[in-house]
Amino acid sequence: MSSGGGNQKTDGHVEEDAAECKFPKEFETNTCDALLTAEVYLLLEHRRQSSENKDEIEEMSEVFIKTLNYARRMSRFKNRETIRAVRAIFSEKHLHKFEIAQIANLCPENAEEAKALVPSLENKIEESELEEILKDLQSKRTFQ
Repeated sequence: MSSGGGNQKTDGHVEEDAAECKFPKEFETNTCDALLTAEVYLLLEHRRQSSENKDEIEEMSEVFIKTLNYARRMSRFKNRETIRAVRAIFSEKHLHKFEIAQIANLCPENAEEAKALVPSLENKIEESELEEILKDLQSKRTFQ
C-alpha cells in the first residue's frame, strides 16, 4: 500500500526533483552555485589558456576539448561584463539558483515557454515579471 509520500524514500531522504527545486543539501549551501554555460566556458577557456602557456596542450583530454567546444557553442553570453549584467537581472528576484541558471542558459522566448522548460516557475513568479526578465535577457544577448 502506498504511503502517499510521493518523493519520500523509505529511508527518510527526499528524492531529488529539479522540476520542484528539490536538490541534495550540498546544492543548497551558499558555497555552491548553479553556473551558466557561459561561465563554464570562461572557466574552461581559462584552463585551456593556462595549459597552453605551460605547453601542456597535449595533456588535455578529448573530453575536455569536447566540453570546451560545447560550452563555446551553447554559451548565450560572450563576456564577463554581460554575464555580470545577466546575474544582476536576477539579483532582486526570489528564484532558486537552478531556475536562474536554466532561464539564462535556455533563454526562452516568452513566459509560457519558460514555465514549460522550468516547471517550478509556474506558481512562483508573475507572468508579467517573467516576461520583463526575458526581455532584459534578450537585450543582453543582442548588445554584447
